[in-house]
Amino acid sequence: MGFQKSYNLSLFIIFAGAIVGFSLARLSYLNISGSASSSFANGAAPGEWYRYSQGIYRVGITIHLATILPAGLLMIWQFIPVIRHNFLMFHRVNGYLVITLVIIGNVGALMIARRAFGGSLSTQAGVGLLVIVSTVSIALAYYNIKRLQIDQHRAWMLRAMFYLGTIITLRLIMILSALISSKMSYYASTMTCGELLSILDTTQEVNSFYPQCGQPGSTLDTLVIVQARFGSQPEQIASALRLSFGMALWMALFLHATGVEIYLNLTPRESNRLRQVSYEKQMEKGLSPAGSAGLTSDRWGDAEPWRPLRNVTNQ
Repeated sequence: MGFQKSYNLSLFIIFAGAIVGFSLARLSYLNISGSASSSFANGAAPGEWYRYSQGIYRVGITIHLATILPAGLLMIWQFIPVIRHNFLMFHRVNGYLVITLVIIGNVGALMIARRAFGGSLSTQAGVGLLVIVSTVSIALAYYNIKRLQIDQHRAWMLRAMFYLGTIITLRLIMILSALISSKMSYYASTMTCGELLSILDTTQEVNSFYPQCGQPGSTLDTLVIVQARFGSQPEQIASALRLSFGMALWMALFLHATGVEIYLNLTPRESNRLRQVSYEKQMEKGLSPAGSAGLTSDRWGDAEPWRPLRNVTNQ
């Protein structure tokens, strides 16, 4: 595949494999409201379909899944060296397609954030931040490649892809947290009677476990407290996942943001090599200052002026 370092190949197999595996496992969710057990309506966490089945949330989840899942399958090809070097047109076209799909998918994510796993403020803020940092990173990567600043294009595109991969680590942390919290002191979250009815199926069953829903004046939007116990009743599983989702999102985003910065700081030789390539390409195109025509710290910050390893004469 063209990797020069064994650790790069190992990291690619781990992270690209996780993205492809997750995307393939979720492709059946494109059957949004189908009766199959693998459809989103039947495969999502208990109670999630209640809000997503109608209105703007139905549109939002459809847009999100229909764009972000294909993007996950396409983005890994951008990081294979042999494709970047020998199939440049595919790299460009695929890159534009991934950018378009991710941006549209982010719009869908914002549309459903209010109801995602209960839609707590921590969840909404986390989804909003993830959308912002991934979109800004993609925009900066696009700007830098247009300025032939390849080293910065690499850095910002890696950041964008690592941020988007948060959703996978989030699932692992969420399930682990739900398991741990279920074994500890009493934890609970609130759910509406309508959500409980969508999980337990019958009104009699809902009223038996949660009599507040059968009281005079109660509605489908009446809130009741549901104990968080993973591996027990389905509504209690939903409560445990809701309780953990926001925290898991923030923790996963922190881990991915930290991890990608560590990787970038551990690979300065590759960055310097691409900076020299950028310099040569910018000289050919007449971009100024050559080597720093994009968003670089020596141009926009107080870093020492960058000097090429070898000079190129622009003829």
